[in-house]
Amino acid sequence: MAGARQGGAADHGAFAGDGGAHREGVASARRIVVKVGSSSLTTAAGGLDADRVDALVDVLAKHQDKEIVLVSSGSIAAGLAPLGLDRRPRDLARQQAAASVGQGLLVARYTASFARYGRRVGQVLLTADDTSRRGHYRNACRTLDQLLAMGVVPVVNENDTVATDEIRFGDNDRLAALVAHLVRADLLILLSDVDGLYDGDPATPGTSRIAVVAGPRDLEGVSIGSAGKAGVGTGGMVTKVEAARIAAAAGIPVVLTSAVHAADALAGAPTGTHFLRTGRRSADRLLWLAHASAPRGALVLDDGAVRAVVERNSSLLPAGISAVEGEFSAGDPVELRDEDGRAVARGLVNFDAREIPRLIGRSTRDLARELGPAYEREVVHRDDLVLLDH
Repeated sequence: MAGARQGGAADHGAFAGDGGAHREGVASARRIVVKVGSSSLTTAAGGLDADRVDALVDVLAKHQDKEIVLVSSGSIAAGLAPLGLDRRPRDLARQQAAASVGQGLLVARYTASFARYGRRVGQVLLTADDTSRRGHYRNACRTLDQLLAMGVVPVVNENDTVATDEIRFGDNDRLAALVAHLVRADLLILLSDVDGLYDGDPATPGTSRIAVVAGPRDLEGVSIGSAGKAGVGTGGMVTKVEAARIAAAAGIPVVLTSAVHAADALAGAPTGTHFLRTGRRSADRLLWLAHASAPRGALVLDDGAVRAVVERNSSLLPAGISAVEGEFSAGDPVELRDEDGRAVARGLVNFDAREIPRLIGRSTRDLARELGPAYEREVVHRDDLVLLDH
């Protein structure tokens, strides 16, 4: 299991690619999303640790030349002690109750702490539904942009008080990656109680911290651990690496390190693990489709259609569909699956689910002749389609 160690292990590659100097795209970043985990803000008993919050704010508030969006876990953890709970509850109802109590405490602590520097904060609570619906997505973008323009530090969290299992991000690491894309951030910093990604269990002699991840191949053979021992968070190294992969693929570099090294991360010093960009900044709708949308149904494709979509970047035509699953409306996100049930892509469908059965296997020309010109179009256009990684 990969985890934390505050020294003693060698650094994998001796910061290969860093040259021991400032990291590319890190020191010069102006708009930064910083994500901090519950374990970095709370006591072992589950209450907020004011000293830890103040220490983080001391670092963030000093960077007046940067626009910072803070994605902060901790609402459920902060509500545990006041409710007499010794650890994070398993049932959703008590999680929501803890979040309701804890969210107010969390934002109040941030408000007081940033006020020491004359900085204001604004609370932004999101659910996955807010990013899976395009109108909500645009509204969230406008709100965050306006807060930054007014010099406010947005404090973003998942709205755990109302989120259900069906509309959850699942962890704030993924939320942070999506927020970084939403606000067009120059950098994502993931802070927790771990000081980087290791090539094995840090407690095992001979393991070392991976300084740079240039792409998926650098992670081959690396055992990635789950949530820590404190029992107050939901993430772990798995969710952090996945969030880093999402952001890097969208053209945003990522630094993964511990909260005690936040100052070094913001300064571009070689700390933690640096995930290099692996892709270019894509259209909002494509990242939304791949990582934030909840499919409303599925279309099963024959082998020829799978090759056309995956290998030739083609639109999906009715002739390539062999089955339809679920209930959805035109404009909803749907999965495109091969005949073995593997999801190969996701896209916005142009027809209701009830319309598609009579279109299956037919050419658009024949459909237009029989049903009218509205049916001479793709079921999913290539501009509204994104391939899924496997």
